[in-house]
Amino acid sequence: MLNEIAQDAQDRMGKSLEALATNLKKIRTGRAHPSILETVHVNYYGSAVPLSQVANISVEDGRTLSISPWESNLVPDIEKAIMKSDLGLNPSTAGAVIRVPMPALTEETRKGYIRQARQEAENGRVSIRNIRRDANGDIKDLLKEKEITEDDARRGEDQIQKLTDKFIAEVDQLLQDKEADLMEI
Repeated sequence: MLNEIAQDAQDRMGKSLEALATNLKKIRTGRAHPSILETVHVNYYGSAVPLSQVANISVEDGRTLSISPWESNLVPDIEKAIMKSDLGLNPSTAGAVIRVPMPALTEETRKGYIRQARQEAENGRVSIRNIRRDANGDIKDLLKEKEITEDDARRGEDQIQKLTDKFIAEVDQLLQDKEADLMEI
C-alpha cells in the first residue's frame, strides 16, 4: 500500500515537472528556437492543429525562425495564429516562407521574463508540496484504520519527503537553466 501511494505521488510530481517545463518553454529568450512556437495552433480545415503538424519550423539564424507550410493556402492562417499568440512576435511572409524575427530583449523585458519564470517555478513547487500533503494524508488514513504500523507510516512519510526534495531540486534546476538562458545576450 505504501509503495502504491509513493508511486502515485511520484507520477503526479513528474506530471507537475512536465507542466512546468512546458510553461517555461513559453517564455521566450532572445534566441530563436522552434519550441517557442509549440503552443501556437493553426485553424486547419475547421480544427485547431499544432503549427508543427502543418509546417516545417527551422532556425534560419540565431534570431530568425523560418516556417515552411506544407500547403501554401495555410500561410495567412499561420501568420494570424502567430500574431494572436501572446508571444509578441511579428511574422513576415516572402512567398511561401514565413520568417519570424526574434526581437532583442531589453534589460527590462529580461527581468520581467525572469520574474515570470520564477513565478512558474514557485507554482510548480506548490503543486509538488500539495501532492506531498495528499500522500501524507493517505498514509495517516491508513494508520488511523490500523492497516499499517507507526514505523511503516514514518518510513512512508520519509520516502514521500525524499521524493519531494528530489522533484523540488529538479524544479530549481529548470529555473536556473531558464534564468541562464534569459540572461545570455
